Amino acid sequence: MPIPPTPRLNFNLKTIQKPDYQTQHKQRLSYMPWLYFSLKDKHKQWALPWQEHIQSHLKAVETIKIGQHCFIAPQAHLFAEPGRDISIGDRCMIAADSFLHGPITLGSEVAINHGCSLDGGRAGIHIGDQTRIANHVTIYAFNHGMSMQQAIYQQSVSSKGIIIGKDVWIGAQAGIVDGVNIGDHSIIGMGAIVTKDVPPYAIMAGNPAKKIGDRRDKAQ
Repeated sequence: MPIPPTPRLNFNLKTIQKPDYQTQHKQRLSYMPWLYFSLKDKHKQWALPWQEHIQSHLKAVETIKIGQHCFIAPQAHLFAEPGRDISIGDRCMIAADSFLHGPITLGSEVAINHGCSLDGGRAGIHIGDQTRIANHVTIYAFNHGMSMQQAIYQQSVSSKGIIIGKDVWIGAQAGIVDGVNIGDHSIIGMGAIVTKDVPPYAIMAGNPAKKIGDRRDKAQ
């Protein structure tokens, strides 16, 4: 029995799909948004209109104010009904998979990294200028009642508000409970749970968080 001829392959280099570098670059910026502020001019040609579209849509559908030169990942989830506004200062960045529910006020140059969860309750969350929040930080400005007279979900919710000062560094997977004030220039260690006010310049760690140092002592 004769062997059939090998079929010819119509191989055309023009039909090979080129790598989609722009989509990958958008992904990179969404999870590492600080890179947005050092883009080359050739990347700004598509990145600036991309961000303008995202931010214009958010301002149209939610009660949100956004300052100049900000970055908001398309995978970030921002919700701000009337009376629960979100206000974002200049040069802020909000990374992918973050959840923000107002009322929330961000100063200038605030960074919220991926996977963070912020809910302002009724009293709100205020974050000062140049504060950096690492990934998967939880900040909730409300609390449930805990009476045994009824199920927790049926009880009233209280809200005192949370104030975070300027130039604060909050480490990954930290948690901040309602009613806490965190002083300027302080540091909250990775995984710390902040249940009480933090003085300026303090270095906090643990659960519940305790002061373990003073940032001024680290100065060179």
